[in-house]
Amino acid sequence: MALQFAAVLIVLFWLGPSHNEAMTWAGLSLAVASMLWVRWALLHLGRQWRVQAVIAEDHQLITSGPYRIVRHPVYLAFLAMLAATLLMRGNAAFALVIFTLGTEIRVRAEERLLSTTFGPRFTEYAARTRWAYLPGLR
Repeated sequence: MALQFAAVLIVLFWLGPSHNEAMTWAGLSLAVASMLWVRWALLHLGRQWRVQAVIAEDHQLITSGPYRIVRHPVYLAFLAMLAATLLMRGNAAFALVIFTLGTEIRVRAEERLLSTTFGPRFTEYAARTRWAYLPGLR
């Protein structure tokens, strides 16, 4: 989580505005789409959403809504929000690299936890969805 937060700080405080109207509009469009996507994911996740990866006593494996497409749609939305900010504020691909590294660490930890908790159900779900959070890449 520290790497993800560091990437956001880089984008917010280190970079200047883009000064490119097309990039600003592209960023705003991506930001709106990201907010709608994360809202959809959180509606399906419900009370199970946590900042840290934990399994609650009544924890369930969520496979509906955006979870049919990717296993970690909230992380996809956060990554897209960072990309939207980059489009509006300037180019800093290294911030995306840092954020993605932090996300990879979190996803691997969460998937180990889910695999241990749900066993074959999670394995089958992971095989069915193919992508952890970034369609086409992970």
